[in-house]
Amino acid sequence: MSGTVLVTGGAGYIGSHVVKQLGEAGRKVVILDNLSKGFRNAVLHGELIVGDAADIELVSNILTTANIDAVMHLAAHTVVPESVADPMKYYGNNTCTTRNLLTCCQRTGVKHFIFSSTAAVYGMPDGPVATEDTPTLPINPYGRSKLMSEYMLGDLANAGGPSFVILRYFNVAGCDPRGRIGQSTPDATLLIKVACKAALDPAASLAIFGTDYPTPDGTGVRNYIYVEDLAHVHLKALGYLEHGGESRIFNCGYGHGYSVREVLDMVAKVAGTTFSVREESRRPGDPPSLVAGTDRIRAELDWEPRYDDLEMIVRTALNWERHLFGNG
Repeated sequence: MSGTVLVTGGAGYIGSHVVKQLGEAGRKVVILDNLSKGFRNAVLHGELIVGDAADIELVSNILTTANIDAVMHLAAHTVVPESVADPMKYYGNNTCTTRNLLTCCQRTGVKHFIFSSTAAVYGMPDGPVATEDTPTLPINPYGRSKLMSEYMLGDLANAGGPSFVILRYFNVAGCDPRGRIGQSTPDATLLIKVACKAALDPAASLAIFGTDYPTPDGTGVRNYIYVEDLAHVHLKALGYLEHGGESRIFNCGYGHGYSVREVLDMVAKVAGTTFSVREESRRPGDPPSLVAGTDRIRAELDWEPRYDDLEMIVRTALNWERHLFGNG
């Protein structure tokens, strides 16, 4: 068994699922989370240290005393409109924190680094499918803050720093099938979570931003990935690096998409109810369709999704919302 893994943001939505799978795989794990978006009770395995990944003294001490071989960096702000309104918050928390964390990794000899990035680095691709070779032209501070961190990883690796895997997430959805952890952030903007909340609250309404896109039903098409499949990618990436794999970038998705209306229809079907939907104009910067090209991750990480089923994904998300609101 290899050394201990540090997971920053491991008490958050995606991070807690990664930590759960690491623990189930028998890996020793340390979690660093400031609990600004995470939850102490979402950490099912390992040791939780409450603190900030930007704290060089704290991080250096953890890396040294816990014998950390690999870092999975998931701590970040992720809301696109907020990044536009408050760009320095995103460059500070996303880019500068990553810089400080990488400095610590370099000083202490961390071998491997797995970075949580985003499809937002692609901006508005020319076609409906983005591969890892699609030009990176982010159109908001969130995407740019992540891309700058990708550049830092590459430059540091070229200078003898950790080998790395960059994981570009597409739309993450769903919750632990056993209902132990889930997406608990009150102001989360992920479509499936927002729709599930609307299905449980008769007073809620949901907006569709753009109904005139050149797509089959006029609404935007996005690639969703179940959070358990995404967590499994992190473990596959770790094994890949530990077995000598070279530094790589991988898209994380299923290679096909669903429209906004298809998602809302599925939520209504699973919930057995209807909810109020209002149609609004397109938001600036929203591409008509954005789907992950997944040939590389399937071939090089030998990864295949286990839960490519929209109905199942929605069911887990809805069950979690019922748990949060005491409705089930």
